Amino acid sequence: MTDLRTLPCLSETRLPFPLFRRGKVRDTYVLDGDHLLMVATDRISAFDVVLPTPIPLKGAVLTMLSKFWFEQTADLVPNHLVEVVLEPKRAAELGDPNLVGRAMVVRRAERVDIECVVRGYLAGSAWEEYRRTGEVCGVRLPPGLREAERLPEAVFTPATKAETGHDENISFERMASLVGAELAQKLRDLSLKLYGRAAALAEGRGIIIADTKFEFGLLGGQIIVIDELLTPDSSRFWDAALYEPGRPQPSFDKQYVRDWLIQSGWNREPPAPPLPEEVVAGTVSRYLEAYRRLTGRDLPAELGLG
Repeated sequence: MTDLRTLPCLSETRLPFPLFRRGKVRDTYVLDGDHLLMVATDRISAFDVVLPTPIPLKGAVLTMLSKFWFEQTADLVPNHLVEVVLEPKRAAELGDPNLVGRAMVVRRAERVDIECVVRGYLAGSAWEEYRRTGEVCGVRLPPGLREAERLPEAVFTPATKAETGHDENISFERMASLVGAELAQKLRDLSLKLYGRAAALAEGRGIIIADTKFEFGLLGGQIIVIDELLTPDSSRFWDAALYEPGRPQPSFDKQYVRDWLIQSGWNREPPAPPLPEEVVAGTVSRYLEAYRRLTGRDLPAELGLG
């Protein structure tokens, strides 16, 4: 079990810059007219509620794994990353030594308010919708598929982006009416290319990316990837060696936390119950293992923590 006492934790930030947005996990600050500072804290949310117990190093996993994927996919689509804060001196200049590995300077873009979701396997809300209708977001799927089944081909299932509450799955036609047919088509094509590239790389390293969501922005008329990319918070990561369709899969994402919350009897209304230490430690180990498998690097050692 991971020794939580040896790991730094950042659950909130108070930096000397104007606050742009405080989300469930990220605190974003305005550096200047063209750049933002995005800090992935160690907060964790489930069922749209921020839990009272942070997950040590979680923010570093999200930031450093996003950096890895930005580098792996830059030839497919540009992204907003300018710099990941890796040096203690740089972190101190920005106002908090715990920013190392958790913060990135990004180019400020006009966000497209659509969650671009790609699903390669039948899980989560897609599985529930398929059981009821045989479709997912208006896409007709073959009959007789099992839970966690690999789809014949990856499908694009957009959703509206909600500031509070649940995102709402929508059809591609509805997305086109909201953002325009040309932009909708470009975002769908880019999302499927990104997923295809990442899924192939991850599977070769022992992880199945069952589904993921992308966020895009416009900068000077150009489409770029923004926010996080292919992390355990924005994706379902399964252990390829243990994959078996017809049941829920062992995962490297926050499904472990969701499962504990469901078993606890919590009614999914605030406040959420605190997580026991063994659940926190289990979540930390899953996030770090996902990072190690995908990048081939040990994150604590990379950040000078071990």
